[in-house]
Amino acid sequence: MTKKERAAYVDRELDRLYPDPPIPLDHKDPYTLLVAVLLSAQCTDIRVNKTTPELFALADNPQAMIKPSVDKIRSIIRPCGLAPRKSQAIHDLSCILINEYDGTVPEDMEALEALPGVGHKTASVVMSQAFGHPAFPVDTHIHRLAQRWGLSSGKNVSQTEKDLKALFPKERWNPLHLQIIYYGREHCTARGCDGTVCGICSALYPKRRRAVVTKKA
Repeated sequence: MTKKERAAYVDRELDRLYPDPPIPLDHKDPYTLLVAVLLSAQCTDIRVNKTTPELFALADNPQAMIKPSVDKIRSIIRPCGLAPRKSQAIHDLSCILINEYDGTVPEDMEALEALPGVGHKTASVVMSQAFGHPAFPVDTHIHRLAQRWGLSSGKNVSQTEKDLKALFPKERWNPLHLQIIYYGREHCTARGCDGTVCGICSALYPKRRRAVVTKKA
């Protein structure tokens, strides 16, 4: 198969398996999604979803979030890891949203990336999942699978994102990035598949015998 043929197969198969992929992080609006995605850095979505109910019961908007101390926020989000940095970022970005954006999350990529604790991937998730703008956030699952499937040889998530955006139509970016994540968690895991085991890997490369070593993100 050519790279385009592999991309077309992946697109068809994932759309068959996950025709309507849900957003994995529980939230009710752009602000709660922003906070949840920030918490998900180096943490599982399951853990975040177990943590955010208590946090959002305390504060689920910027105006409420600046009232408790950073220490209080830290004590709640500690299970998500990196709590000192994340709690300070949540407090600081809430202040910025109030002072610069009337308490609303900006629908703008550059403005999101300028917020404390918000990198390109987090901003991309918010733009795609909260506002519906085409984006292709690349996490470790997507980076790993793109290499196993011969869709990218990027040494980092930035290059992988560029490669995937060039391969797939823009209208497929938002659902496809979720579909790849779900497939990576359920079928093509870091330890459960090495590029030769799962259905898509074996369909794309039936003669592959060597494990694919993922270039670090």
